Amino acid sequence: MSDGNATPQPASSTPGAARATTANDSSTGTNPDTNSGANSGTNPSTRSDTTSNASIATSQPDARDRVWTVLELLRWTTDYFDRSGIDSARLDAEVLLAHALETDRLRLYVDHEKPVQASERDRFRALVQRRVGERVPVSLLLGEREFWSLPFRVSSDVLTPRPETETLVEAALSKVADSESTPRILDLGTGSGAIALSLASELPHAEITATDLSPAALQIASENADHLHTGERIRFLAGDLFEPVASERFDLIVSNPPYVGRDDAESLPPELSHEPEMALFAGADGLDVIRRLVAEAGDHLSPGGWLFIEHSPEQVEAIERELVRAGFTELERRFDLARLPRVSGARWQAE
Repeated sequence: MSDGNATPQPASSTPGAARATTANDSSTGTNPDTNSGANSGTNPSTRSDTTSNASIATSQPDARDRVWTVLELLRWTTDYFDRSGIDSARLDAEVLLAHALETDRLRLYVDHEKPVQASERDRFRALVQRRVGERVPVSLLLGEREFWSLPFRVSSDVLTPRPETETLVEAALSKVADSESTPRILDLGTGSGAIALSLASELPHAEITATDLSPAALQIASENADHLHTGERIRFLAGDLFEPVASERFDLIVSNPPYVGRDDAESLPPELSHEPEMALFAGADGLDVIRRLVAEAGDHLSPGGWLFIEHSPEQVEAIERELVRAGFTELERRFDLARLPRVSGARWQAE
């Protein structure tokens, strides 16, 4: 079992965003902070079965049959995505078309009457086919996701950072941002490095350690650190939970571990089949890793240090019981923008 990175919820739980939704925040279909898009425009296809591979190949605008403008492609693709069950139809269409045209979403509307060249339509068609036919998340089609206003490389080796995880970053900053000393921070299950690197961007004086069970995930996190010019300030270690820091103590521990229960696997959106299972699931009820983390955290916190964990809203009371049982005090609940309890925090016993 891996202590993975940002973990999405089953369909019965709808997370909210902690900050503004970014260009590709909706790639997995689990985030409600998206624009479902207009169904305007005329669909040039006469086929009604748009979810089969055959219809994907034939129902899209032919690169040679006519001239398509930017706005016409956006309208057609929005409708196609919507009919194919893509929750964030308009947003996904905008992001993928901007990527194919090597521009940004704003420019699509500035140049809405501009003809799209055949080669550009071919690139766009390939992205659309994978989004619908294989249900590949937008973030993986682009290979990048924005989090905390920073760009992060992502792949199928890590879970894509979700905006609700920014609630965890905000909670951590509330405890150490004004510290005059040098806080020692541990990020367990760093994945793409989103949490650790976001904290590093706000806390230039902090000493940050990030661990993960997956060597592939650590490689991506390290590349992200180098790209964001924080590589020399973060120590990346391989291992399960506290194993790589067995004799160390920290002022703050943060973690977004796997917390989806195996019992909920059937309700997850198909996009998650492209992300690592060991970073998603944690036993039947999703609490196996969190129970271990809470039980062991006191041995690695300085007196008066804080622990913050992201979880599913339905798990908050069970986690609070675990925190009290382990000897933590001053329990806190942090809510995302959907007003759901997204993060639980508690303080270790002061001397």
